[in-house]
Amino acid sequence: MIQVQNLSKSFQNIQAVNDISFTINKGEIFGFLGPNGAGKSTTLHMMSTIIKSDEGSIYIDGIATNDHPSACKQLIGVVPQEISLYEELSAYQNLMFWGNLYGIQKDVLKERIHTTLELIGLLDRKKDLIKTYSGGMKRRINIAAALLHQPKVLFMDEPTVGIDPQSRNHIFEVIETLNEQGMTIVYTTHYMEEVERLCDRIAIIDSGKIIAQGTQTELKELVPTKESIQLEYSLLSENNLQELQKLLPYSINADKNKICIEGSVQELSNVITVSNELQLSIKDIQLNKVNLEAIFLHLTGKQLRD
Repeated sequence: MIQVQNLSKSFQNIQAVNDISFTINKGEIFGFLGPNGAGKSTTLHMMSTIIKSDEGSIYIDGIATNDHPSACKQLIGVVPQEISLYEELSAYQNLMFWGNLYGIQKDVLKERIHTTLELIGLLDRKKDLIKTYSGGMKRRINIAAALLHQPKVLFMDEPTVGIDPQSRNHIFEVIETLNEQGMTIVYTTHYMEEVERLCDRIAIIDSGKIIAQGTQTELKELVPTKESIQLEYSLLSENNLQELQKLLPYSINADKNKICIEGSVQELSNVITVSNELQLSIKDIQLNKVNLEAIFLHLTGKQLRD
């Protein structure tokens, strides 16, 4: 659906995007994960024809963005970081305005506004002025405006910044519904939990370069440490340890009353069952996961939100 090859962009002496390449398949959610200033928004701006690249090429559904920007704009919807709405107009009036800019026939537009407001859960508030909306509601209307012309691809640039958890979850549900309907979605964020929930594949970007990309499973393989389970017992004798080693099909590292087992959270129920059978009193359980934060730290040597 989207092919990006050797893309670069500089602003004066700042290299915002540095020779990146990737492919996005039709019908997938592709995430860009990185800290503020990593190059996520600049990449999205080039893909959505807002700015031109210095070098490289972008093809959307076989169409080159630099050569045919108008044709590409018909294929894409853009949800910017900034709220692009008129505060003194109602939600319905805002959507009528943006729909008219797309050149959608009036009767068709009215039906699409109704359907889109229903999708984002704000049909009952369509006559209310935008200035009366919460931050999360404004962001949902922002999404609605990008959907009116029924794009094949939706670009979403940090769409949950500054909103409450309930609104964030509602936006997630809208994204998942759109994706189930076949829409290709490109999503940028610096919140790892968002891409972990939403994205089929992820590109980790830092200082303008893609330092890793793939599925979550593929990215986890880049980290030398593995997921593990640590249990602390009230008392763990040498005999107890030997029994655990007999009954559990894992390699166990022990230290005083603690054991550490290499494995994922799926193994935990088995460990607890065996511990109960041996009448061992569990004092504490810790799950050490390999998540995107750990991957980013391993690849860059810094925390994701630095």
